[in-house]
Amino acid sequence: MKISILGCGWLGLELGKRLRQENHEVKGSVTRSERMAELRSAGIVPYSIKLFEKGIQGDIRSFLSGANILIIDIPPGLRKNPEANFVKKIRNLIPYIEKSHLQKVIFTSSTSVYQDSENIPVYDENSETDNTNNIAVQLRNVELLFLNNENFNASILRFGGLIGPVRHPVKFLSGRTGLKNPKAPVNLVHQEDCIRAVCKLMELKEDNSVWNVVYPENPEKEQYYSQVARTKNVPLPKFDHTQPSVGKKISSAKLIDQLKFGAAIVLRRVLVNDV
Repeated sequence: MKISILGCGWLGLELGKRLRQENHEVKGSVTRSERMAELRSAGIVPYSIKLFEKGIQGDIRSFLSGANILIIDIPPGLRKNPEANFVKKIRNLIPYIEKSHLQKVIFTSSTSVYQDSENIPVYDENSETDNTNNIAVQLRNVELLFLNNENFNASILRFGGLIGPVRHPVKFLSGRTGLKNPKAPVNLVHQEDCIRAVCKLMELKEDNSVWNVVYPENPEKEQYYSQVARTKNVPLPKFDHTQPSVGKKISSAKLIDQLKFGAAIVLRRVLVNDV
């Protein structure tokens, strides 16, 4: 197949490499031109493309031309810039997708669309999303731009916290004090399972729905990060127990049951090795 990946960052680049290994033709985009050589060396046809609220910079028509599937893996950037309008950026992209006659769009969203609470709710794909948080609201509105478009099918992957080679939250939490929500559940997903989930959804041509992608066990933050810190021989994080913990549990039962998606690989990597 011919596949375009909009956003070849930490996850998108490794996904592109995997798809090339499976003999797919892959185009990939980056926002910094100096990274184009990295894509080219991986056998990915590189493009420099950047979305703005007023338009798109780069040859988006050529990037989409001939593609069967478009995978969108670009961060909304709303934590660094809360005033940004991610919905407007994606809305600028939609007409180009419609004209390209793509069969399918896969959009990587986030489980941050669900609200944290003291009662630690369990969320599946049918649960209400958080309408009080700017990031959650914008992500959900972007999801709906794809799901409600009759010109193509769209699968939405809501990833938990991303971990994998050279990326794990314990590196930023190690040695810190006063961390909140010690009893909150952890909702993480390994890079390898993210890639496997995308590949599974590529096979579902008629799918037009949401999928949670999170490891099915949810240890408490303090317990989990302390264990990982000991394994990695780094200073333990210290948590604040003076306030009630808020959090949530994300169910990936739909992915596991309907796609026979075994996620045991994550437990070994999360707790011991590849972090």
